[in-house]
Amino acid sequence: MHTIQVRTEHRTQLVDITGRVREVLRGSEVREGACVLWSEHTTAGLTVNESADPDVARDIAGWLDDRAPEGAGYRHREGNADSHIKTSLVGPGLTLVVSGGELRLGRWQGVFLCEFDGPRARTVLVQVLASA
Repeated sequence: MHTIQVRTEHRTQLVDITGRVREVLRGSEVREGACVLWSEHTTAGLTVNESADPDVARDIAGWLDDRAPEGAGYRHREGNADSHIKTSLVGPGLTLVVSGGELRLGRWQGVFLCEFDGPRARTVLVQVLASA
């Protein structure tokens, strides 16, 4: 098990962690299998999407902010109910295919930590599993 530490700078932000996931994978001996990622947080998720154009991440964050706006009269008293909703929509985990010792991402795909209650320090757990 490995961890990736991410420091976010904004309340809502998608941070590309693809390179850091690849570093963990390079340190493993797994050539064929899966890479499981898990956010330890109820207000931060994980997703795969286009990483070539940063406007895609900004558009996703903006769309989620529009659908679940901060302070919209939620019952949760901490003031971050919108963050919990966004994390439920995005999800806290990913399973990525490993082949030839590399992540099998499409040409434009990247792995993102999705921050919905920042700025904060976040932890992503990484487990690399070999095929049987």
